[in-house]
Amino acid sequence: MKITVLKSSGNTHGSSNLLADEFIRGAKENGHSVAEIHVFKTRISPCTGCVKCGYEGECVLKDKMKDIRKEILVSDMIVFVTPLYYYGFSAQLKTVIDRFCAFNFSLTNKKMKSVLISAAWNADDWTFEALEAHYKTLVRYLHFTDCGSVLGYGCGTVGMTKNTEYPEFAYRLGKSI
Repeated sequence: MKITVLKSSGNTHGSSNLLADEFIRGAKENGHSVAEIHVFKTRISPCTGCVKCGYEGECVLKDKMKDIRKEILVSDMIVFVTPLYYYGFSAQLKTVIDRFCAFNFSLTNKKMKSVLISAAWNADDWTFEALEAHYKTLVRYLHFTDCGSVLGYGCGTVGMTKNTEYPEFAYRLGKSI
């Protein structure tokens, strides 16, 4: 299986990327190929809502989203990786998701698999409710098959994260795919 991992943290060596790296390690050990895209470092403009793409055409915005689109459309799975900033996807990842508009039909018809990986400083039981609701809605709308998630409660720093069970959860999830 070909997996595209969309990493959205500006902290390359932060907690959400640590979890993503463990997922990737497990997936590769299971024989899958993995493409990592660091969306934080990629110039992507927000969708303008012009709909000139017709939901399945070329976007009028000329940026790196064209390359991301190609990578996603040759994949079988997308892994959404985000630090939890104010209870939702990071702005960088949300910008990429909004740009799915230009290849909406291809995504829905492809019936891809997906995973959500996130890390949060907060450890309250409600910490991930809004993110989970958004992710589940996205999965439902795009006809993806949700293959699981790793939601790292209390993972505000790499040191905190390494002292939890979440890196092992991420590795096992990747290995199980």
